Amino acid sequence: MFFRQIYDEGLAHASYVIGCDQTGEALVVDPRRDVDIYKALTSEHQLRVTAVAETHIHADYLSGGRELAAASGAALYVSAYGDEGERYLLDQPPVRVKPLRDGEEIKIGAVRARALHTPGHTPEHLCFAIHETPQAKEPMMLLSGDFIFVGDLGRPDLLEAALGKSGAADSGARAMFASLRKVLGALPDFVSVWPAHGAGSACGKALGAVPATTLGYERRFSWWSSFVGRDDEPGFVRALREGQPDAPSYFARMKHDNRGFTPILGSLPDPPLLEPAALRTAIRSGAVLVDTRPREEFCASHPLGALSLPDRLNFSTRAAWFLTPDTPIILLAKPERLAELVRRLVRVGLDRIAGYVPTVAATGLALETLDQVSADEAQRRWSAHAAVFLDVRQRSEFADAHIPDTTNVSAGRLAASLAAIPKGRPIVVFCAGGDRSVSAASALRAAGFSDVANMDGGFGEWRDRGFPAERSR
Repeated sequence: MFFRQIYDEGLAHASYVIGCDQTGEALVVDPRRDVDIYKALTSEHQLRVTAVAETHIHADYLSGGRELAAASGAALYVSAYGDEGERYLLDQPPVRVKPLRDGEEIKIGAVRARALHTPGHTPEHLCFAIHETPQAKEPMMLLSGDFIFVGDLGRPDLLEAALGKSGAADSGARAMFASLRKVLGALPDFVSVWPAHGAGSACGKALGAVPATTLGYERRFSWWSSFVGRDDEPGFVRALREGQPDAPSYFARMKHDNRGFTPILGSLPDPPLLEPAALRTAIRSGAVLVDTRPREEFCASHPLGALSLPDRLNFSTRAAWFLTPDTPIILLAKPERLAELVRRLVRVGLDRIAGYVPTVAATGLALETLDQVSADEAQRRWSAHAAVFLDVRQRSEFADAHIPDTTNVSAGRLAASLAAIPKGRPIVVFCAGGDRSVSAASALRAAGFSDVANMDGGFGEWRDRGFPAERSR
């Protein structure tokens, strides 16, 4: 059996290629949208993709299931479960969709991938128990999707947090408890567990950084095992729901598109180099200039109206926080980084990349700075009630400790919350150390908030200086 994990560090997302050496068939589970990596890998190992499968309707990235199925001619296997209007579409031309129910199998030569319905993170969620041979009664591994992570479980609240479905978080947590009891009762300890996400993903609250675990290890040492062991469902539900990170606004778009509405690319965008006149025309028509330089360079000088999204591992997520699929994007980026940045954008469904410029000087645009204030100056303005203080950290960070009399809107929800922020007053934006807040401040400036400053050093510097802070719990 051939097995390979493909890991995207920026989205903390894992996909899997499983092949049969005898027949040359391969299954790809939870693929990312730039699917050439799977084509290259299978070609290198004399395999052909004959099946593509999804564990669930993802919220944090735009799946490549449709893309890869269309490119390879393989069938796309999806869960048959879920509520009306929220489950997978079974009619997705030009892709052939095959629904899976609990216990049904995908055969890849001698290898079998048995579907296990494991609701909790989402109602339709499937895991795939991988049997290496037809004779193997017990599986070798479990592709667990967003069910069991290394050291954690999938969050149960996304339908409520992202789609506003009242009561879904509580019912999801109870379903997760039942799914754990089902899987722990059916599978042996030696089964290795390969999840769809790792540390840094917003699909859970404390995901481990190693790529895999075993069912036995999680049964013995995970935070949730004692609740399951003593059959304490109420305690489990409280513990699972507590402290989950904010769901970024773009999760709702991902949940919709990943049901079967994802546009098929065929090939990756190839943005052209733009001359200043073409750049100005594009911006007048609604394009956004995305400055991918380090935040320090952006603060010192940047083109008027640019959005600061530094070229770092979290670029995909940060771009999805502030941009929409309908907005043309122009990248201010080094030419040698362009192809990778394009990949990171399409992974979150930002396909309208209209062009790029290599340097600030090449834009030909007027320049501005982003005002940076020290913690001392911020404290003076706070004491004088001279500005609105906007904390763009997560709710859990804010609850642990925050500056009194401040507004909390996490950066991932800022674009959907602009109406709640007063335009007529100066604004001081801050996060933990200054990374998220520079992007948030640039988004405010681009949206027409004229008097915006970033607190250099963020809340960490404020607290180190001994300035006032309080807890929400």
